[in-house]
Amino acid sequence: MITGSIVALVTPMSLDGGVDWPALDSLLDWHIDMGTSAIVPVGTTGESATVSVAEHCEIMKHVVSQVNGRVPVIAGTGANATWEAIELTQAAKDAGADACLLVTPYYNKPTQEGLFLHYKAIAEAVDLPQVLYNVPGRTACDMLPETVARLSKIEQVIAVKEATGDVDRTRKILDLCDITVYSGDDATACDLILTGAKGTISVTANVAPEKMAAMCNAAVAGDADLAKSIDESLQGLHANLFLEANPIPAKWALAEMGRIQKSIRLPLTELSAEYHDAVREAMRMAGVTN
Repeated sequence: MITGSIVALVTPMSLDGGVDWPALDSLLDWHIDMGTSAIVPVGTTGESATVSVAEHCEIMKHVVSQVNGRVPVIAGTGANATWEAIELTQAAKDAGADACLLVTPYYNKPTQEGLFLHYKAIAEAVDLPQVLYNVPGRTACDMLPETVARLSKIEQVIAVKEATGDVDRTRKILDLCDITVYSGDDATACDLILTGAKGTISVTANVAPEKMAAMCNAAVAGDADLAKSIDESLQGLHANLFLEANPIPAKWALAEMGRIQKSIRLPLTELSAEYHDAVREAMRMAGVTN
């Protein structure tokens, strides 16, 4: 079981809009050195919606190769067409990923039965461990705890990323079934882990990987005082990295730190100037800049 801070990794891009492979390699090495427990490439934070299918598959393959077994790789393979999710999941398996992260189908608003059949079809088509991903604020689709419980009986379904930030919902999932739960909401991740989640798939970890790893490790170990103390210094990032749509603020912060270039694909744009000072102050509070 993977525990701790799992980074939902940005996809660094060069100024011409292509993938910046050297910057990606540098980010991966940095995360591993800072104690990040696992890497999630080409999820929402990795701009999966705007990379081509060929790029998506190439990024997964490249990350697995660069990580080279040092930590697990959980490849983002979700799509709102079941056939496409199956193709991407097969590509993740072929690339050597340890598991896949499958967001609920977005925009087309499937029923709970449709969600169950969607994930079941992927599990039957590709023998790769699945992490379900529920983020209704972005997908307009909410996977209910009862559906998670049904899916947990499928062998390949090993975990769920619950991004509603609702601690009571996490408790309900844990009560209904024996499945690993990861937080998908940085602001409540500490509380969710102390409630019984095993870690977080995090945006904040992009900017403050060492502190997120320390917070998660303390929370998993049950050291609430230490976990909350560390988390307090991260609350500014938890909030301000969502002042505009993720990953706009995270990529801007990483560029400020000199780790990537200032490049993001349309329709997303660079962080609005009115938010620069707030993100800078959050970075300073977290100790990632002076």
